[in-house]
Amino acid sequence: MSTETIHIRANVSARPDKTWKYYTDPAHIVHWNFATEDWMCPSAENDLRPGGKYSARMEAKDGSFGFDFEAVYDEVVPGETLSYTITDGRTASVRFIENDHITEVHIFFEAETENDVDLQRQGWQAILDNFKKYAEKLA
Repeated sequence: MSTETIHIRANVSARPDKTWKYYTDPAHIVHWNFATEDWMCPSAENDLRPGGKYSARMEAKDGSFGFDFEAVYDEVVPGETLSYTITDGRTASVRFIENDHITEVHIFFEAETENDVDLQRQGWQAILDNFKKYAEKLA
């Protein structure tokens, strides 16, 4: 298991309460949780409490590939932070920081060993950028 931690971020032009809702509510997650337009997130579940489970189905729109991303929350501070352990044992955290009418979203995650670190960073950043675009459209 890799011990390298990757950090990605985005500045979202939305209030922290809205940013939190768009990031954590399954009704919103299905609209942004994919890296490219040829992918989709047809379903998501989110039990937002320590010990609660997060699950999102991610699929290529052409049906050629898909997987379930699942994790269990270690810490939840509403509006501020989420920490979780992915089913493969890696950890991740998301922080929401209000800064002059924007919300900084910082994600830290342990790299896995199957894919190049830069590829992982690009993929997670693309999903976060898709979230930013979605949240700002609604804000």
